[in-house]
Amino acid sequence: MATPPDSSSALRAWIDRLGWTVPLVCGALVGIGIRLLYWGKPGQAYDAMLRSFVLLVPILVGAVAVYLAERVERRSWSDYFWIGAVANALFVFGTFLIMIEGIICVVLAAPLFGLIGGLAGLAMGAVCRWTRWPRQTMYGVAALPLLLGGFEQYLPVPQEVHSVERAYIVSASPERIWSQLVVAENIRPSEIGSAWMYRIGVPLPESAVTEVIDGKGVRHIRMGKRIHFDQTAADWEPNRRVRWLYRFSSDSFPAAALDDHVRIGGTHFDVLDTEYSLRQLPAGTELRVRMSYRVSTPFNWYARPIAEFLIGNFEETALKFYGHRAEAG
Repeated sequence: MATPPDSSSALRAWIDRLGWTVPLVCGALVGIGIRLLYWGKPGQAYDAMLRSFVLLVPILVGAVAVYLAERVERRSWSDYFWIGAVANALFVFGTFLIMIEGIICVVLAAPLFGLIGGLAGLAMGAVCRWTRWPRQTMYGVAALPLLLGGFEQYLPVPQEVHSVERAYIVSASPERIWSQLVVAENIRPSEIGSAWMYRIGVPLPESAVTEVIDGKGVRHIRMGKRIHFDQTAADWEPNRRVRWLYRFSSDSFPAAALDDHVRIGGTHFDVLDTEYSLRQLPAGTELRVRMSYRVSTPFNWYARPIAEFLIGNFEETALKFYGHRAEAG
């Protein structure tokens, strides 16, 4: 009577037939399956912005992929890292393909998930080489996000407020620049689309028009995908400075216009105010902008530098936009 092939032989046959895709795809599918469980709203159990998902699930994806690859044959240390990293890249991209996550979250999450997954792959490779319990280790790693995701929402989340400031010298009078600050219509993609936040999927601005309502300046912002909100002038000194406070309505961000995890005014991110100031110089006018923002995630050590870079880059692009329009008359 023929002896049935063991699971390692069957797995080896599949990998011989399909190549490296088997452990990579299996790891990615495990991550997507966990993401389907993490469907809670912000502040609730099993929210995808919890540490138990963002930090532990990439470890699980990398561990599963390396474990399956190691079951067939011994891999090198570099293989461990890249198997874990690539499996996580497929996992993140897969959530976009099945429309769980938007392109913004994919771009921002992929580097972190890839790095964590690569390190997890190295750790799982060490477990496979030096211990006899790689399967038990994988099961233990799989249990952590399932258990911790049920009560982690009760842990405090930091509410960090920071500001970013940039300046630009414009060869135009303060009056000309001020006129662009209060009324900017028909904004073309070529004028401001180079900012990285727009490159990764934030809809482009279309217009920013100020009107006086009940004696107070209100600037109406219109962006692509029917996004709209207002900025009210808290401080208003014509041709010198203006500080805008943000005001959102229930329909400011239509469904699918922005990823919920990065939506302005949401649980995890907000822009509090934006202040423009003008100062006459011998060589022209200094146009300065300062934006205050809030970042509220369990992993602000990663989210805050990204927010600071994107906001600073946007400020530089916006200053050049207003400056070029003012210089052109």
